[in-house]
Amino acid sequence: MEGKFAIKKDITELIGNTPMVYLNNIVDGCVARIAAKLELMEPCSSVKDRIAYSMIKDAEEKGLITPGKSVLVEPTSGNTGIGLASIGAARGYKVIVVMPASYSVERRIVLRAFGAQIYLTDPAKGVKGVFDKSMEILNNTPNGHMLGQFENPSNPHIHYETTGPEIWKDSEEKVDMLVAGIGTGGTVTGAGKFLKEKNSKIKVYGIEPVESAVLNGREPGCHLIQGIGAGMIPDVLDVSILDEVIMVSGEEAIETAKLLALKEGLLVGISSGGAAAAAIKLAKRPENTGKLIVVIFPSAGERYLSSALFESLRHEAENMTFD
Repeated sequence: MEGKFAIKKDITELIGNTPMVYLNNIVDGCVARIAAKLELMEPCSSVKDRIAYSMIKDAEEKGLITPGKSVLVEPTSGNTGIGLASIGAARGYKVIVVMPASYSVERRIVLRAFGAQIYLTDPAKGVKGVFDKSMEILNNTPNGHMLGQFENPSNPHIHYETTGPEIWKDSEEKVDMLVAGIGTGGTVTGAGKFLKEKNSKIKVYGIEPVESAVLNGREPGCHLIQGIGAGMIPDVLDVSILDEVIMVSGEEAIETAKLLALKEGLLVGISSGGAAAAAIKLAKRPENTGKLIVVIFPSAGERYLSSALFESLRHEAENMTFD
């Protein structure tokens, strides 16, 4: 690897090597330490930058897509689409994303800024509605190609190659537990596999919304935690990696995200709040005394300004007046 401060050739070289930081002020009653891996510090502010580049690079190497010719069509909750649109802009791909209409308007604005075309689906139709619309568009798009984040092996592979090793290195090989939300399942599968190969005693915990806890045997349902809880078991998720899947409510996730801003100075998204809430639950279990929990914070808070996370503050800000 070149010098730490070497000028990068393009945006793809900025992806990865995100920092970790201890949580200090919202951990009352915890007997374990919690360190957050700040994926919100990726170039497009989310962990999905990793898989966007990995999937594009893999498809290029296999001759499946060509810059300036191929059109990338992808179902997304927004952040994968944003990563694809950013890299697509830099490499010469047209990008079409399909997402539920219930997801934040910030995602739409960022996608359009990168030149992506957006199709919205009825939230009542769930993930099936997003996939069905994506396939319809793909079948009617010349030179269209779907990278397929939910089934593409490049998704967990990049976390095995980068996220896991980064955690192992930055924790000085002392990590005891990994906590990560389950959207596609790529992060927890890839990073978890790497860490368990390094130390079989490491525990890996997934997170899903209590309102759509399919991995805990419940029915899929609507929830507030954008980016996780798709209401299905994704193909790339290796459930054998998981020691437990912790359920977190939308309200818990939102309230914890608010506390992270107010007490830790970390402006994060709803799913990061959910991840922190799960990590705190684990950190309070007596059997985890003295252990180190690493939790993935997948995205930045600015992408949720129009969501329920900041609803009261938004109304307050909009009604401010000058003297």
